[in-house]
Amino acid sequence: MYRTLDPDKIIATLERLEARIGERFPGAGLTRVAAELTMAARESRARSRQLERPMYGLRMASIIIVVLGLAAIAALFLSVQVQSPTTELFGMMQGIDSSVNLLIVVGAAVIYLTTLESRRKRRTALSHLHELRSIVHVIDMHQLTKDPSQLVNPVPVTPSSPPRTMSEAELTRYLDYCSELLSLTGKVAALYAQSSTDTEVVEAVNDLERLTTNLSHKIWQKITILQSGGSVAGQAGRHRS
Repeated sequence: MYRTLDPDKIIATLERLEARIGERFPGAGLTRVAAELTMAARESRARSRQLERPMYGLRMASIIIVVLGLAAIAALFLSVQVQSPTTELFGMMQGIDSSVNLLIVVGAAVIYLTTLESRRKRRTALSHLHELRSIVHVIDMHQLTKDPSQLVNPVPVTPSSPPRTMSEAELTRYLDYCSELLSLTGKVAALYAQSSTDTEVVEAVNDLERLTTNLSHKIWQKITILQSGGSVAGQAGRHRS
């Protein structure tokens, strides 16, 4: 029960987070990002389950082609063996050469068909992981202009400065929501690694999780600045009083 990720629990957590963001920051773009991630999580649940299921059509086609190829090779060998004793050596060598060439072609077809299912699933998983990576960068864009230093050590704004209307508590909560979204994006991506043993898929998931972790660390540096700034301000106020 606790050895695999439950996609239903991930989706429920995302739905709750989406509601929390909407209630705390009504009309904020981060709410729509959370809604998009929730939708992507629902799609990933269906897609990861589909990746776990065997592709019986491809497997059946592979078996049929392999059987036909082996039958063709057997027929060629038999045709060489039933030749009359007067058959010239050159003709026998031609038959053997044709059999070897056919064996090579059939072997290549077998290798291609036996890996076709895994390659198709790999392309599907990597395509969906690319979508999640794009969402990660969208989340990062939303926290990019949330500068805590403006609250800790205010400086005069310029005409091109982004609007900063959040209080210290609101900014801390906003950044925390961004960090939660990044973490949950990594958990959604992990569903694909859980459903696949393909090394490229697992490495892509690990790479995405490293990205979300690094961005989350950057966000928590901002939160630390806010918290340390608030502590310093509180101590200064107590000294003045």
